[in-house]
Amino acid sequence: MLTRAITGFFFIAVLIGAHLLGQAVFVCFFSSIGLWCLYEFYGIVRKEEIKPMLVLGLLAMTMLAVLIGLHCVGFIPFIKVWLFIPFFSVLFIYALFQKRTFPFNDIGYTLLGIVYAGIPFLFFVALGFVKGTFNYYIPLGFLLILWSNDTGAYLAGRSFGKRKLFERISPNKTWEGFIGGVVFAMAIAFNLEQYFGSLAKWEWASMALIIGIFGTLGDLVESMLKRSLGVKDSGNILPGHGGLLDRFDGLLMAAPLVFLFLLMIQ
Repeated sequence: MLTRAITGFFFIAVLIGAHLLGQAVFVCFFSSIGLWCLYEFYGIVRKEEIKPMLVLGLLAMTMLAVLIGLHCVGFIPFIKVWLFIPFFSVLFIYALFQKRTFPFNDIGYTLLGIVYAGIPFLFFVALGFVKGTFNYYIPLGFLLILWSNDTGAYLAGRSFGKRKLFERISPNKTWEGFIGGVVFAMAIAFNLEQYFGSLAKWEWASMALIIGIFGTLGDLVESMLKRSLGVKDSGNILPGHGGLLDRFDGLLMAAPLVFLFLLMIQ
């Protein structure tokens, strides 16, 4: 428990610091987190009949992250982001030269990893630029709401939890915990307008609702993935917490939807 608490404290400090040190650090840090989560994904799904193209998948994701980062900081127009497409074509061509019984298993899981574990972090990076210039308050607020949802769900589940939410996937999650998490996240969000500005109170509250619902579903999806593969954690980079994919499972589904929401209301 002590190891878990110490790791959690320093991990949160590093995440907050990555927001405060400027747009270059922010973009590079969270793009790197996405790459590591992709690496973990490839590691846990790898077996005899499934061998993701680790190097090519990471190269494709790196190229996409670099292009998105350059677009976010204003160096290139968005149309040039599409330069990453040849990297996806290479995956199919490379499979032609591999003597694999099920080559499309390898291709499919390579692409799935990029979409599931990598690209959501690029949406998170884009949250910092959704207003046109770098504003770390929005992605930082996202994380605070996400953590608040997890905390509220844990406390409400421990205190009032009776009705199972998805017992087949996660036996400990309850409807009471889910509702408690959303309520606590929205309570925190209502106060972010006062301290962070950047968005109206209703926009922060709407973000909290999206994060509360889809962050929980993202957690369940990652639990489903690990249960189907028979693994406990995605990695061991964080003592007491497992892998980075374990810690950011709620972000994977919530970040793209929050970005689209903020883009639509501008």
